[in-house]
Amino acid sequence: MIDVSSLPMALVLATCFLGGMLLGLFYFAALRKTANLIVDGGSPLLGLALTLGRFGVLGAGFYLAVLAGGAALLAALGGFLITKALMLSVKRTGSA
Repeated sequence: MIDVSSLPMALVLATCFLGGMLLGLFYFAALRKTANLIVDGGSPLLGLALTLGRFGVLGAGFYLAVLAGGAALLAALGGFLITKALMLSVKRTGSA
C-alpha cells in the first residue's frame, strides 16, 4: 500500500481536489437523474439505488481523502463544491 505521507503534499492536494471534482460530477449527475425519475414517474427502485449509490460513493471518496489528512479532505471538499457551482451555473444558463 502507498504511504501518503511519503508523497509530496502538492501532489496529494491536487489529486484530492480532482477526486473531489469527480465525486461532485458523479453525485450531482446521479441527483439530477433521481430528480428526473421522480418528476417523470420512473422506477422507485432505481431512484432508491441511485440515492444509496450516491451517498455510498460520496462517503467512500471523502473517507479516502480523510486518510490523507485534513488538508486533503478540505481540497476534496473544495473540488466537490466547485463542481456543484459549475453544474448549477451550466444548468441555469442552458435553460434560459
